[in-house]
Amino acid sequence: MSQIFAITNQKGGVGKTTTAINLPASLVAMKRRVLVVDLDPQGNATMGSGIDKSDLNLSAYDVLTGKCDCNEAILHSEEAGYDVLPANGDLTAAEVELIELKMKEHRLQYALAEVKKNYDYIFIDCPPSLNMLTVNALCAAQKILIPMQCEYYALEGLAALLDTISRIQKVINPSLEVGGLLRTMYDPRNSLTNDVSEQLFEHFGDKVFSAVIPRNVRLAEAPSYGLPALVYDRQSSGAKAYLALAGELVRRVEGDKASTDTALETVKQ
Repeated sequence: MSQIFAITNQKGGVGKTTTAINLPASLVAMKRRVLVVDLDPQGNATMGSGIDKSDLNLSAYDVLTGKCDCNEAILHSEEAGYDVLPANGDLTAAEVELIELKMKEHRLQYALAEVKKNYDYIFIDCPPSLNMLTVNALCAAQKILIPMQCEYYALEGLAALLDTISRIQKVINPSLEVGGLLRTMYDPRNSLTNDVSEQLFEHFGDKVFSAVIPRNVRLAEAPSYGLPALVYDRQSSGAKAYLALAGELVRRVEGDKASTDTALETVKQ
């Protein structure tokens, strides 16, 4: 059964899109079938997957507004190895149009129902705000993956996000749960980083991934080439960190350690 994760945080610049590109690419290295849904009008996950957002015939906008089926809009990223439901600035119009449509919160859920049997994992890259697009993502997802920096303001933002999740659970999606907290731009030499990490483990326990994503130049460069870090530079610390995260996620979801070892071997080749 397909596992659907919404990658979200109401604070911008925390590594949502970086995770939406690199975690799926690492799972592809483990022979998993993956779909990335770009639900951000900026279209960064689309571009970072090697797909030109300015040259789309169909996109997430068309799917959400009922102009086409999900299958018609999905593209394959040859570079990354996963499929993409792409997005561009047209999605901004979808936010307005959705308000007037029936079952507006469930449009993405119904669209993914057509294709989810084709994938082991589906990741939804959400915009950094609570709008109708984000609500659609949280309605469609089973779990939420929360990337966050280990800094003071990140904890405040996390509290607001958890309040949002609680409201979504009560009103729209009672089965929604936090699938994991991911520490990004991690610098263990920083005392605040370590303090915030301790607080996260104290309050969330094993919901916090052991894997951490470091600040890494190669990880930052890769999207400008339309490539995941694993393809751009598989020896980089960023690529290795996302492979470790993918292995941890697979163990949590599937209890499968063997495929983790297989993926880690790709770094050595």
